[in-house]
Amino acid sequence: MKSDFINELGILFNQNNSISDDDYNKLNVKRGLRNKNGTGVLVGLTKIGSVQGYTVDKKGKKIPEEGKLYYRGIAIDKLIKQFGKEKSFSFEKTMFLLLFGKVPSNFELKMFISTLKEYRHLPDEFIEDFILRKPSADIMNQLQRAVLCLYTLDSNPDDVDLSNLIDQSLNLIAKFPSLLVYCYQACNYKHFNESLIIHNPVEEYSIAENILHMLRIDNKFTPLEAEILDLILVIHAEHGGGNNSTFTSHVVSSTRTDTYSSISASIGSLKGPMHGGANSMVTQMIEDMKKNTNPYDEAKLKEYLKGIFEKQLFDKKGRIYGMGHAVYTVSDPRAVILKKRARELAREKDALEEFELFSNVEKFTKEIGKELKGKDFEICANVDLYSGFVYKLLNIPPNIFTPLFALSRIASWNAHRMEQILVDKKLIRPAYKAIDEDGNVFL
Repeated sequence: MKSDFINELGILFNQNNSISDDDYNKLNVKRGLRNKNGTGVLVGLTKIGSVQGYTVDKKGKKIPEEGKLYYRGIAIDKLIKQFGKEKSFSFEKTMFLLLFGKVPSNFELKMFISTLKEYRHLPDEFIEDFILRKPSADIMNQLQRAVLCLYTLDSNPDDVDLSNLIDQSLNLIAKFPSLLVYCYQACNYKHFNESLIIHNPVEEYSIAENILHMLRIDNKFTPLEAEILDLILVIHAEHGGGNNSTFTSHVVSSTRTDTYSSISASIGSLKGPMHGGANSMVTQMIEDMKKNTNPYDEAKLKEYLKGIFEKQLFDKKGRIYGMGHAVYTVSDPRAVILKKRARELAREKDALEEFELFSNVEKFTKEIGKELKGKDFEICANVDLYSGFVYKLLNIPPNIFTPLFALSRIASWNAHRMEQILVDKKLIRPAYKAIDEDGNVFL
């Protein structure tokens, strides 16, 4: 039997590929490109974004501090405040800032948006041949394929000169919202027997407005809904060069491969549940709470969260999704910003009780963590805790939570790609040591 043979091969693989923790420690391997204190191994420099969540003392100990996120040296909270005065096209301004290093002037923004509109159109035959035919059950996989297929529409796809890289970046940014929605609709039509209704983007709408317009059958949305979706795209737009999908862009781009291959690889990285897929896990966890206990009863919620910590409930991995971050310790500035607007949206949608549930998950996780792991234990809500809740209030389906994350990162991935090709120029090639069954290094 085929399945028996596959199982035998699995046993054979495990017998010949196990490597002990002692072997990693003996050779001082930086597993996950992390130092022993959990900080990232320094492998590059960037001017695009910066993430700070702790300091390190002279003994190498991490000292927790309030989280900070900078886009081109501007703190995210200050950027949001600056952009919030106009209440529209904040995401477009953010993409310009990340790509070109400055907040656009009114003229630059007008020209930027005008250029995106010129590139927005997807040919009918492309939609038919590459999106509607045999769509994947997973929209992130479908997006990867669609981005790769854009290579066929490019008359100069492999040129890595700056002008061509900028041209390709703007082309991808412009087309990505439609790619996302069309992939979603094709998937639902093929795999869930839903009606296939495709709305074209509206000329004068922002990207956030067009997402809501194209997703909804009646095309209607409130100004607050558009503002908050625009905000989510802004706060997800950049997170330094070391996050997995952006580092993927650096690694793949260092080979001088084409833009479409690089962006497709970053989408594949973001799909993983330990990276961009985490917001979907928050939703699943909350639904599991509701199914197995009464999370609106604080005592029962605490009991459930403790059960997750002790690897007895939900997926039994000991992780409370939406809590904790690789860099942020005391706070995630994105979560702080989004939480305030989430409450505002919850009030409009008559969902304040649901908002309080998420807020209590945050509060009680911190308390239980200190009870179980000691008073020095620090954990904060990350942006995923509230983004899934906000998406739900916006009637955005769970299977496009992560694709929207990809949309928010599209300019950043291209900015880091250009930085790698034109500034760093070095092929990324880390080292692996080959060892025998006793852990001895092959010479």
